[in-house]
Amino acid sequence: MFKTFVLTIGVLAVVLSSSWLAAQVRPGHPDRGEAIYREHCLRCHGRMGNGDGPDAHDLIVRPADFHAPRSRARSDFELLIAISNGVLFSPMHAWRGRLTDEEMMDVIEYIRALAPAMPHL
Repeated sequence: MFKTFVLTIGVLAVVLSSSWLAAQVRPGHPDRGEAIYREHCLRCHGRMGNGDGPDAHDLIVRPADFHAPRSRARSDFELLIAISNGVLFSPMHAWRGRLTDEEMMDVIEYIRALAPAMPHL
């Protein structure tokens, strides 16, 4: 129970302290996102976002395949949280402090260009 409370407070703090709301109003730019993706994401997620980058075979936990239904069903906010804070128990580390919120939104727009979001049913 206490762990859930602490996790909830942590997520809430990130949400309230980041400019994700502004990013949702002003989406990123996919061309800028492509350059950032190629520099920081391609080695694991691959050129087309299939999770088959040159470093992927060395990882115990496979990188996300952005074309998979599970990834395509994630909201931009969920992707922003994953990029910003990393993914627990995976090689996906946090980019907060290394990329700005705008740069992270640019990457999300590029990911959406590679693999458009699936509508929520």
